[in-house]
Order: sequence, then C-alpha cells, then structure tokens
Amino acid sequence: MTARAAARHPFGALATGPRRPILTAAVFAVTLACGIAQLVHPPLYDAVVRDAARIDAGEWYRLVTGMFFQDGRAFGLTSNLLWLAFFGTLAERVFGRARWLLLYFGCGLFGQFTSYVWLNPVGAGNSMCVVGLIGGLAAVVMVASRRYGVVLPVQIRVIAFAAPVLAVVDTLVHDNHGLPLLLGLALGFALLPAPVEVAQE
Repeated sequence: MTARAAARHPFGALATGPRRPILTAAVFAVTLACGIAQLVHPPLYDAVVRDAARIDAGEWYRLVTGMFFQDGRAFGLTSNLLWLAFFGTLAERVFGRARWLLLYFGCGLFGQFTSYVWLNPVGAGNSMCVVGLIGGLAAVVMVASRRYGVVLPVQIRVIAFAAPVLAVVDTLVHDNHGLPLLLGLALGFALLPAPVEVAQE
C-alpha cells in the first residue's frame, strides 16, 4: 500500500469505524446529566467525589463516580465535555466502540486509582478518561505511515511523539493526567485497528 496523504480531515483515511459516534454521544449525555445534577444540587458532589479517606472506609464506588462528576464545576464540565466530543468522536471512528470503551474507562479507572493511592487523593472529572483516548490516538498517529500508508501533517506527528514526553513531565510535577495518557498509548499500540487495503492507482 503506497503512502497516502491525509485528506482535508487528517484522520479521514484512518476513520474506518462506525460513522455515527453513538457511544461518545451516550457518555457525553450521561456526563452532562451528572454535571448538571451537581450544579443544581451541590451536596451531591461530596457524595460521589474521589476521596481517599472515604474510599479507605469502603466507599469504592467513588473510583467510578469520580469519572462522571467534575471538580472544576461549570468550567470543568464545559471544557471536559468539549474534549470528549472532539477526541471521543475521533477515537470512536478510528478504534470502534469496543476498543473505545476499553481506552476510555480503562484509562479513566486507572487514573482514578493512581490518583487515590498517590497523585491526587481528592477530586473528580472525566479528563483522565479523555487523555486515555488521546494516548490511543497518538499511537495510531505514530504508526500511520508505516502501518496504514497515511501521511499525516507534520504538526500532528510532532504532537503525537511529544505526548509521552509531556505525560512523563506531567507525572513528575505530580499531576494525575500523565499516567492514564501513557496507559492509553500502550493500549493504543495493543489495539491498533487492522490496515485496510486500498486499490492501487
């Protein structure tokens, strides 16, 4: 398969999954509903936030609910939903729905757990889920030319190869997004979609 330059949409040649991002839309809707609920009824946040002391007391469900509520309140909800809409749609088109679920919730739960035991014991947000998708997409970009015959813009390739470096730096400064991104990158390589053969011109 000869190398193909990416079309106007850089990921267009790699988007072989379902055309309608139904899974992204469903998770978006649930996360939006949870966010609105915590804004309307602020005490709800205290009942669901990732809190190491309460998790130690047996409230393990907080590792899951922490992926649907936001410690940044309205701003955190808005920004995280925008990132989910963009990268979620891309990842669903590239990886398909089953791999999307593993990347999103696998990396999100991993991020919640590492935050609980080490990096940030109190907090909430779906951003660690989204960076898992970003890590997966970075893996695809890294091998796009060799595996899929797709030449992506140099800016996208630079960002993809910089992602693991930035993730390590992020972890060193004690932020909790670096490790789920690195897991997303590793899972991305393990879950790479099969190349699609195209007719030679």
